[in-house]
Amino acid sequence: MRKVTLSLLSLLLLMLFAVGAQAAERYRPFVLGSISEGTDVNTKAGEVKQALTSQGFRILGEYDINPDAKVIVVTNDDLIKLAKSHKRAAYIAPWRVAVAKDKKGRIQVSYANPYYLKHAYHIKGSIEPVANKLKLALGWQKDYGSKKGLTAKDLEGYHYTFGMEYFDEPYELKEYKSHDEAVKAVEEGLKAGKGGLSQIYRLDIPGTDVTVFGVAMDGKKGGNRQMDDNFQMQVVDFQDLRTVAYFPYELAVIGNKVEAPHMRFRMAIHHPDLKMFGEHSFKKLMSSPAAIEDAFWKLLGGREQEDLF
Repeated sequence: MRKVTLSLLSLLLLMLFAVGAQAAERYRPFVLGSISEGTDVNTKAGEVKQALTSQGFRILGEYDINPDAKVIVVTNDDLIKLAKSHKRAAYIAPWRVAVAKDKKGRIQVSYANPYYLKHAYHIKGSIEPVANKLKLALGWQKDYGSKKGLTAKDLEGYHYTFGMEYFDEPYELKEYKSHDEAVKAVEEGLKAGKGGLSQIYRLDIPGTDVTVFGVAMDGKKGGNRQMDDNFQMQVVDFQDLRTVAYFPYELAVIGNKVEAPHMRFRMAIHHPDLKMFGEHSFKKLMSSPAAIEDAFWKLLGGREQEDLF
């Protein structure tokens, strides 16, 4: 009887240890796939695109932020399926892969961490198939972007600090008579470059009335310095391992309404260790959330009268 009791106790302890280990698992926002020398960004990007398509990913668009930093946006059937798991799940569907030079002139290939964003975006379903295909295509050396990392619980209820937005508190922009009318308004605004914004990709989620756009933000083309992608990169992308896969910003048409993730959430979730004050800090970006919102409103023709008060 004593042996049975000890065996049961041992089993219980093992189960508790396993549960505790699982609960303590921590995630980081980016994955380093590889670092290489002796090539340029565009040559490496060509290799990366070929590797991604060989694993079933479809290229949605490319964004040359500057000569040393490029982002390739892809999707696949696994991501499209996950994009239908709830109202705002479509933000998971476009996947960002960066090819960028580091301080030593080497080429880093990195990408947004699927496990991290699954929890941050409240996605229901397994993202493991996506993670495995990205690893096969691009490699895996380490996860990075946060010293301690965040648990699933941290990510699911994340906001940077008191008064800052959560995932389900986006910029709520313009409402139209129909989904098609809203999409047309966004496309026309992007084509015209209103607010300093231009289109990188458009992704319609099949079987839904949700469309996601990826947008480039250029402060020299109708916006201002605080909303400019290169300005923001100079502030937050200063470590040895680059965080270029933060770009481009998303804009979504959900039903007949246009919205976008709030910058105070989006920037913080991708840079959770960024300090509040200092040379590389949120203080340097204090005016950016309002500048980005203003750019989105300019894209859509300006705020309606009731939104001004």
